[in-house]
Amino acid sequence: MTNLVLELHAGEAIIVNGASFRFRTRSRIELTTRARFLFGKQIMAPEQADSPARRIYFALQLAYIGTDEERDRGLKQARAAIAEFRAATTSVLAREVLDRMLAAVEADECYTALKLARRIIRHEDSVLGRSSSAKPQTTLQ
Repeated sequence: MTNLVLELHAGEAIIVNGASFRFRTRSRIELTTRARFLFGKQIMAPEQADSPARRIYFALQLAYIGTDEERDRGLKQARAAIAEFRAATTSVLAREVLDRMLAAVEADECYTALKLARRIIRHEDSVLGRSSSAKPQTTLQ
């Protein structure tokens, strides 16, 4: 495995294996082992989970980087939110993405599921005419 070097700006955060870090100065860090992490605009605050697609993302985020207890709760919430969104949407493409997302969740590939959730957020924003400026920056493509 090659090491991953991340450059974070002052004020940005990273969550690694459930531990949150906020950088006071611009920093470069190197991850030398496997870890579950999100950083910067990938991290969604609880108050940003204000739509069905964003609730899916937040639940997946919890499942990916939370403690063991939070991960279990996040997985349950993600499964329920995905099923609810899938039942409500008329978009065949959105359903396909949701199915791929659920398969990724079941395979414990939560980072892949998070990337698919960003696509669902963009789709939802497009349908609702909502600005995508809220984190995470994320239309079906």
